Amino acid sequence: MNYIGSKLSLMDFLEDTIYDITGYTKGKYFVFADLFAGTGIVGVNFKKNGCKVISNDIQWYSYILSKHYIENNSEMDVSLLKYLNNLEGVDGFIFNNYCAGSGSNRNYFSDYNGRKCDAIRQELEKLYVNRQINDNQYYYFLASLINSIDKYANTTSVYGAFLKHIKKSAQKNFELELLPIIKGSNDGVVYNINSNDLIKNIKGDVLYLDPPYNARQYGANYHILETISKYDNPQIRGKTGLRDYKNQKSDFCSRRTVEVAFENLIADADFKFIFLSYNNEGLMNFDAIKFIMGKYGKYKAVTTEYRRFKADKIENRKYKVDAITEYLHCLIKNQE
Repeated sequence: MNYIGSKLSLMDFLEDTIYDITGYTKGKYFVFADLFAGTGIVGVNFKKNGCKVISNDIQWYSYILSKHYIENNSEMDVSLLKYLNNLEGVDGFIFNNYCAGSGSNRNYFSDYNGRKCDAIRQELEKLYVNRQINDNQYYYFLASLINSIDKYANTTSVYGAFLKHIKKSAQKNFELELLPIIKGSNDGVVYNINSNDLIKNIKGDVLYLDPPYNARQYGANYHILETISKYDNPQIRGKTGLRDYKNQKSDFCSRRTVEVAFENLIADADFKFIFLSYNNEGLMNFDAIKFIMGKYGKYKAVTTEYRRFKADKIENRKYKVDAITEYLHCLIKNQE
């Protein structure tokens, strides 16, 4: 998935730094927590390396992705795939509200793909409610639907706006593709709660934090994926059909609250090693992060550069630089 803040391109940097600081080696079992999981890519890699992964995100679509990636371990019957892909499209919530053919004046998906998404989503829920598929299968196919439909979205990668005309990739007829099943430690666990609440009830060896860096809430940027994952027929508003996300707003997206939220997270963490991914354009500046983390143990920072994620070319935003400095702030926490 195209995802703001995705660490896919930085995985080698993250893994090398974390293993170097901790002294752990790949294949060694330890408890690794990722409290702002997003697409789950970081947790996936540490699961592959043999770790128990604790994964969390306040967004429901992220929770579904990680329920599959982190908690599913065994091969499953995939015969349902052909059946789902052969379903006739239906006029459901996605078509009625996010496709131009419904009269909604929104153009997030082609009419065919919106109807197809509705058909598959409704059928998955029916099969699950009727106990024709179990939890593992439900998360497997639903995560695959979320990941697949994103490739057909008529957007510039986020759902804050749609394109006036259907772009080439969004014109293709939707086809559900299954995600891989990740082999690794089978004791991972996934949560969907505020990270500052969760931190008080978990403990482990390595805590990885990748919170939002700026004022843009993920609830607004990915609201349609949230609706597809929940399929809860929400009240929506405005030109983009935005669902209410007030209960998912992050304190890390406000300059007024971010430092307090961050320090509380560090203070409450029962982990020996803490790593924070943050870039040089974030709401917290380098000195503030260094000061906060340094109060709780031995601190250092490691940096790398990467190309900027440009999700909103449609808005003609002008960027000062194409490269961004990514900091991995590292803390060996004092043990009480």
